[in-house]
Amino acid sequence: MNAPASAPLKLNDAQRLNWLRLLRSDNVGPATFRDLINRFGSASAALDALPDLAARGGGRKIRIATAAQAQAEMEQVARFGGRIAAIGEADYPPMLRHMDVPPPLVTVMGRCDVFAAPAVSIVGARNASASGARMARQLAGELGAAGFTIVSGLARGIDAAAHWASLETGTVAVLAGGLDKPYPPENLELVGRIARSGAVITEMPFGWEPRARDFPRRNRLIAGLGLGLVVVEAAQRSGSLITARLAGELGRIVFAVPGSPLDPRAAGSNGLLKDGAILTLGSDDVLEHLRPMIGRAPAPALREPDAAPLDPAFDEQPEPERDDRTRLIEALSPSPTAVDDIVRHTDLPARTVRTLLLELDLAGRLERHSGGAVSLASPDA
Repeated sequence: MNAPASAPLKLNDAQRLNWLRLLRSDNVGPATFRDLINRFGSASAALDALPDLAARGGGRKIRIATAAQAQAEMEQVARFGGRIAAIGEADYPPMLRHMDVPPPLVTVMGRCDVFAAPAVSIVGARNASASGARMARQLAGELGAAGFTIVSGLARGIDAAAHWASLETGTVAVLAGGLDKPYPPENLELVGRIARSGAVITEMPFGWEPRARDFPRRNRLIAGLGLGLVVVEAAQRSGSLITARLAGELGRIVFAVPGSPLDPRAAGSNGLLKDGAILTLGSDDVLEHLRPMIGRAPAPALREPDAAPLDPAFDEQPEPERDDRTRLIEALSPSPTAVDDIVRHTDLPARTVRTLLLELDLAGRLERHSGGAVSLASPDA
């Protein structure tokens, strides 16, 4: 059941604890969490079902986060001055609900009213040039003055320049680690300033040290929080280009500032322009495209309080047969494949395919990719 926009979600204490337990359990990411709630109607029921689902998928004993662990995390976050918000709640950023698979829970510290304003994300090179940093400051300052929240990833260079320039108008820092583990450490003062005048947000557990693999996940939130994404400087194969690709997949508008073809820091951003990004010479180029988008309605929120299954495709379905599992696994490969293609290839009912994929996912045998594609996990994963 989807709630009307006028009735925001509000989890009770037990539901919030179980949502956090479910999300912190092994092999449960945003997509798996959504499917589990859709099938079982509540996190409590999904937690009870995890061991059996993982076993049917061929996995060993699955680690399920305990109530004590979840309670400890919530208390640590609260002592640190943050709060854990569920999708659809008042503190949850509305723009994230437009993502194909939004994070069910985010940890937020600061003023959540900055999420209500239209936002634009600004990213770029860590080893920014002086002119690139100046451009980032100019864009962030002018877009902030025009009423936009500035979103970035707290990195050195372009990110930090954009944050500093928009402290007075509203800025959001997205972390790759826990709320207490901002990176790089040299930006601790900046984090404190942002938390007082803007917001700091992460989907990672409290105490989590960011690893290289966590930054693309952070980049997805950066892309999702803004109506558009501006790339100021970016080398080839940089994190900024990953963010730009994710923004395009999410239907956000991608802007790029041109740079010298002799500067490798501009190779990626110039490449974006060749691929169709909007040429950006100043804030007016951004405002022209984003102002008409302001005010679109938030997407429906994932809901639990009525404890009713959200998706009738999961409701009262028979358990898949052994031959169905074999057919599905044979259809999968290490290459990402769209779920609709798997349904057509196997000739299995869509709800059976989704159940089998859920089992494999919880067993650690499935990888999920952007656009809803799936693949067999590497044996070494």
